[in-house]
Amino acid sequence: MARSKTSQRWLKEHFDDPYVKMAQKDGYRSRASYKLLEIQDKDRILRPGMTVVDLGAAPGGWSQVTSRVIGDKGRLIASDILEMDAIPDVAFIQGDFTDDAVFARILEAIGENPVDLVISDMAPNMSGVRTADQARAMYLCELALDLAGRVLRPGGDFLIKIFQGEGFDAYHKQVRETFDKVQMRKPLSSRDRSREQYLLARGFRGV
Repeated sequence: MARSKTSQRWLKEHFDDPYVKMAQKDGYRSRASYKLLEIQDKDRILRPGMTVVDLGAAPGGWSQVTSRVIGDKGRLIASDILEMDAIPDVAFIQGDFTDDAVFARILEAIGENPVDLVISDMAPNMSGVRTADQARAMYLCELALDLAGRVLRPGGDFLIKIFQGEGFDAYHKQVRETFDKVQMRKPLSSRDRSREQYLLARGFRGV
């Protein structure tokens, strides 16, 4: 079957992308690794020995970055609806994060020890219907914030992909009420045409 012009353009852009080439050279599973690396370079959210939860982890770019920084004394619990090839010392839970049973499995894997950082690069499968896509994206953000509120230690941090649109302002307000400091980040490695941004919340105030 012949590829459409749209898919041909996407493939050309993908393989011409300098971050795709860098990922191949540096051994990262996706160009998304550089988004977290840029935020880490600016904000130092990862440190050796931390306990971290990575939501929307597949194919594993963020988990690779995280595991390299936290080291063998750190702990990383990752989850995604898609399969993810194993990464040493990373506990992976596969399943739909919106499913209560999967949510419970993640909580079980975390256990009683408080978490230092929750990171989320989750996004829904886009339908092209902007209002519907935005609603699904915000629902994932709300679930991630709920998880963070349950597992973060006081003073812990939260980093999440978010899209400007319906529900953003109310969510931003909710996060500001839960954390001491909230900032927005748009890494250079995030494509210009993408509406994605990253909300970084620091200093969880506790339940």
